[in-house]
Amino acid sequence: MERVYKTMRNSGALNIVVGIVMTVIGLTAGIMTIVNGAILLKRKSEITF
Repeated sequence: MERVYKTMRNSGALNIVVGIVMTVIGLTAGIMTIVNGAILLKRKSEITF
């Protein structure tokens, strides 16, 4: 029975770590998208087709 509790504890800890990593990656991607969009808007007068 103790083995099951250890497995559940390790699984819970792993889920928390994965959640934190995904949150950080999501925030980073969002910030990069906003910055790139701002740069495009700033330089839109330089864009010619």
